[in-house]
This record gives sequence, C-alpha cells and structure tokens, in this order.
Amino acid sequence: MDHYGVVSLVPTGVVLVIAVLTRRPVESLIAGALVGFVILAPRDPLTPFTDGMLAVMRNETVGWIILVCALFGSLINLLVRIGAARTFGSAVSERIRTRRGALLTTWLLGLLIFIDDYLNALAISSSFKRVTDRYRVSREMLAYVVDSTAAPVCVLVPVSTWAVFFAGLLEETGAAPAGEGLGLYVSAIPYMLYAWIAVLVVPLVAVGVVPTFGPMRRAEARARDPERAAPDSARDFELETDVDPEAASRVRLWHFALPLVTLVAATWWFEIDILKGVIVALSVTLALVTGSRLLGFRDALDTSMHGVLTMIVPLATVFGGFLLKEVNDALGLTVFVIDSTRPLMNTSSLPVVTFLTMSFIAFVTASFWGIFAVAIPIVLPLAQALDANIPLVIGALISASAFGSHTCYYGDATVLAAKGSGCGVIEHAVTQLPYALIAAAAATLGFVWVA
Repeated sequence: MDHYGVVSLVPTGVVLVIAVLTRRPVESLIAGALVGFVILAPRDPLTPFTDGMLAVMRNETVGWIILVCALFGSLINLLVRIGAARTFGSAVSERIRTRRGALLTTWLLGLLIFIDDYLNALAISSSFKRVTDRYRVSREMLAYVVDSTAAPVCVLVPVSTWAVFFAGLLEETGAAPAGEGLGLYVSAIPYMLYAWIAVLVVPLVAVGVVPTFGPMRRAEARARDPERAAPDSARDFELETDVDPEAASRVRLWHFALPLVTLVAATWWFEIDILKGVIVALSVTLALVTGSRLLGFRDALDTSMHGVLTMIVPLATVFGGFLLKEVNDALGLTVFVIDSTRPLMNTSSLPVVTFLTMSFIAFVTASFWGIFAVAIPIVLPLAQALDANIPLVIGALISASAFGSHTCYYGDATVLAAKGSGCGVIEHAVTQLPYALIAAAAATLGFVWVA
C-alpha cells in the first residue's frame, strides 16, 4: 500500500490529545509514535519502534540539529554567566520606555537577523527576556514575537538557510534547471503570503491594533504579577545560569556584541552555514572570556558544558518529532493527504488547496523541509499540466512550510523560541496559534484572490 488511508492520521491525533491534556510534549510524541508502530506491526511493535529511534539518531539532519543547538546552548550560557546578556538588556532598557517599544524592538531585531531561524529563536529571545520582563510582557508573548520573525522572515530573504535549501531542492527535483533554482525561488517570494502576513501581524499586536485574546490574554494577565513572569511549567525550558558577580562587574556591552556579530559574520562567510558560524562564535567567546579573565579556564569550560545540558529537553522534543515523522512516512500520511485533495485541484484552486494541504501536513509532521522533497515532484508537474502560475504555487508550498514551522509545537524553531524565552513549549504553541491562524486565514483569501 502507498498509504494506510485515514488510519495514518491516528498517531498524530494521539499526540495532539495527550499534549493538550498533559502539557508534556516529549511523552506525547513518544506515545503517538508508539501507537503508529503498533499499527505498522501489531505483533511486534517494539522492533520497528527501536529501529525507528536508531534511524532518527542516524539521520544527518537530526545530528546537525543536535550539534547546532548544543553549541548554541554553550554560547548563550557563557554570555549569561559573565553577565553580558544582562548588560545588553540594561543598555537596551535605557532606550526603551514602554511595553510597546520593547515588543517592537524585538520584532525589528528579528527582521535584521534573518540568516537562520535558530539564530533568531535563541539569540534574540534569550537577550531580550529581561527587557520584556521589565515591562511585564509575558514570556509567551516574547516567544510569539521571536517565532514570528524566525521561519517567516527567513523564507522571504534569498540569503538565508531556508532559501539555500529550497533553491537546491527545486533544482534537485527538476523544477528548475541547474543554477536557476535561486532565481525561481526569488520569483516566488512575492507569493509567500503567509510569511508576509505573519510578520506584519506582530507589530499590529504590539501596538494593540490586534488585541490580545484567548490563551495569550490570560498569559499577559499573569505576567502583570512580578513574581510570575514565566508560566509554572517553564522550569524545563528556562535557559538560565547563575551570573558570576565578579565577571558581571567588569563586563562591557562589547562582550555581548562581539560574539553575536561574529556569529552572524561567520555564518555568512561560510555560505550560510550556521553550524560553522556557531563553532567560530563559541571559540571566539571562550577566548574572550578566558583572555579577559572574566572566568577561569575550567569555569568557562564547565559553564559551556552546562549550556549543552540545558538543551536536553528541547532536543528530546525535536527527537520525538522526528520519530513521529518516521511513523508518518511509513504510514504514507503525506501521500494520503495529497491523493485525497487531488480531485479538488484545478488551475484556480491549486494554490489555495496546496497551501491548506501542505500546511496541515507540515503542522502534523513537523517536517518543514523534508516533506517538500515528496510534494514538489507531485504538485509542480500538476501545476504545469494545469498551466498554473508556477511561482504562485511555489509560494503556496513555502508559505505552508513557514506555517508549519511557526505553529507545530514539536517543531524545532517553536521549541527553541520557547526555550530562549523561558516558557513551556505547549504554552508558547497554544498562545501563538490564534495569531498564526489569523495570518493563515488571510493568506488563504490571498491565494484565492491572486489565482
């Protein structure tokens, strides 16, 4: 069978139900994956379950994520330990006078640091947390602003990790001739409607044009209590360490700025390779911290290692998401959904059906890059046969990818935005979802109108 039909939806349904009831993302993902393996091999589910875990650990993308996140944890922990993050927050606070200013500044910095969504999700959230805490902004609101300038911004800029990946994928799948993938990608940027709208909704929320409502309203009300800036369940996602008072008394703003500038510059220099960028930035930071005698050599290494350990829970969540993806792939979820919606596709409806279908798949599978290697060879030939607008269809596909990254609670960027902001991942996902759905609804209408 190419797919298991509607049964292929069961594991994801189990995950969502358990996550909502327990607010424990890792356990819900493991439970959903195990249900999927029972469907695949009811007589011996344990064998494919363990094989699936090993397959995830051998996955090159998973290895890349583990390395990047672990090194980011080391880098940020060092900056917190020496008081550099606090110094940056104090310097920014002197120029910010209102809650609105804190949110808009966070949003603007997210627009400027567009190279990689991990860089946005962790670096900006962890550095602005104290600023937004000062103005009684909930950690959930901070995570929403940061997450909205992660993937949605990265897909709109042709010199980001997302653009590089998708341009290469368009060439590999034959959608674009060799060397012309980036050009085709750029032609689709005006049609990446979800990304444009999601980014623009943030300042409207910040200034109050779009009001806080639902779970976000409750989070904002809680944050007015100075003792409860973070939700009670955030302890596993708090990225904090004790500040060394002696180091903090001698640290200056450039101790924070230099590592961040090095991170951005090195990533750019190595052709948008965030792994190489964070290795260079961490090396420079260790040399800076020990050379300036802010920390002793052993203390700096211990702090760096502790930063790796703080990333265990987020990485476990990402691991669970990839394990669920293994099950969904084996059940043929993507093929089932595309086959089910294919009769609805004609020249005018193809972009909007593509956006809605792939948004659903991206949300439930937490696969924002991989599923499009499956979808592009199916959708784009269909678009060509229907004489549809190819850049518009590509824009719909990538909009769906941005939506999935923005909303899936076990997606990597969502998890890291929660981690850096110091709130629980379920709380972050639930509070930002209504605003993401507003952007998705507007994008849906946009695809109908443009087509």
